[in-house]
Amino acid sequence: MRSGLIGGIVGLALLTGMAYSGTQQERWISLFNGKDLRGWTPKIKGHPLGKNYANTFRVRDGVLAVGYEGYEGDFNDRFGHLFYRHPYSSYILRLEYRFVGEQAKGGPGWAWRNSGVMIHGQPAKTMGKDQDFPVSAEVQLLGGGETGDRPTGNLCTPGTHVVMDGKLVTQHCTNSKSETFRGDQWVQLELEVRGNGVIEHRINGKSVMRYEQVQYDPKDGTAVPLIKDGKLAISGGTISLQSESHPVEFRKIELRPL
Repeated sequence: MRSGLIGGIVGLALLTGMAYSGTQQERWISLFNGKDLRGWTPKIKGHPLGKNYANTFRVRDGVLAVGYEGYEGDFNDRFGHLFYRHPYSSYILRLEYRFVGEQAKGGPGWAWRNSGVMIHGQPAKTMGKDQDFPVSAEVQLLGGGETGDRPTGNLCTPGTHVVMDGKLVTQHCTNSKSETFRGDQWVQLELEVRGNGVIEHRINGKSVMRYEQVQYDPKDGTAVPLIKDGKLAISGGTISLQSESHPVEFRKIELRPL
């Protein structure tokens, strides 16, 4: 076969491979089918993995809803998380959320119109039965009151630390620079996550926070068992949605691997 023809075939193959790779990288995966909780597993404090206590997580009118109508007595710190079946490292995650209704009886004051998306989280099966939150980086979602500023898309760090502006951040929560969203309006959250590199929070298309190098807190009792060979860096992990005592709804949950 002539060299020119061989070169043409090889070139065409390379172009085809590049096109296929690009298509794969640009493909959005729907994590929620709008019909049921297939692909998701609940873990609620005080209950075993897989038990959806009092139907905390449910699908209603095409949205993934979190509610507490079936709770007996006070909320009693029964924090919950709904884990997606696959861990991820580098990706863009986008979804819409809104707060609705009234907070569950006995819910902590700080949890009013408060939920979150946990990323780089520990495997659900490694959580203790009475553990409050998975070791992770929490993208904190907040709704505003009638007055005052209350940003959303913040960062909280259960069992972890991060680096921000070149400095190790050890405080538990850091506010973003987002505006305040009041009432029951839908808000879009988009996360760009690049392994142990930069993570960016975007609210309604606007960048509101950046940080990098998510790592275990070696002084945190829930994090210590997860540290292997002294390595603190976290390059990926589970994604989960929170239940913290205020009803919240999620929709259009999609992910694009990077």
